[in-house]
Amino acid sequence: MGKQYSSTLLDNAVEEFSKLPGIGRKTALRLMLHILRRDLVDVDRLAESIVKLRHEVKHCNVCHNLCDGDICEICNNPLRDRSIVCVVENFQDVIAIEATSQFHGLYHVLGGVISPMDAIAAKDLEIESLVERVKKDNVEEVILALSSTMEGDTTNFVISKKLDKFCNLKLTILARGISLNDELQYTDEATLGKSIVNRVPFKNN
Repeated sequence: MGKQYSSTLLDNAVEEFSKLPGIGRKTALRLMLHILRRDLVDVDRLAESIVKLRHEVKHCNVCHNLCDGDICEICNNPLRDRSIVCVVENFQDVIAIEATSQFHGLYHVLGGVISPMDAIAAKDLEIESLVERVKKDNVEEVILALSSTMEGDTTNFVISKKLDKFCNLKLTILARGISLNDELQYTDEATLGKSIVNRVPFKNN
């Protein structure tokens, strides 16, 4: 697409921001014009925070959640119940569950779900590291808190097979207060909280 605005710098900025999900050129232009009205100090702070985020954010060595250091604050919190691990697809799901204040264990972020259409296989996810955690950390319960989609259910099944060898492990799944095909991160806090509290054995499903 050729140049649209009188300023090449503005045109380039709009082009880059319009690549972000959910942001078209009109929204990108509105954001750039807003930035042009801001003080330089504010703009520099915004730019610095984005650059630092991309260069310095890490994945927790234990649960693979996003964090600033090697271990995230949740895994480092001595008040969390270390015998329960809640398996989620991504860090947005951690945020959603934490907002309910109904779960006080630890998490394990898979980094996605099995999806042949997107060329994502079990080996591409943090499933083996989950098995290792269960083996060495005296985990008593694993909660499968994946979205109730075909991909989520397939991933649940694969994980359950991997964990079958741990005879004393309790494997549970969220109560189906969440509608079929709903993504966890978009479920309201009350429904999600009740689904965690009323979780049921996986094999019953």
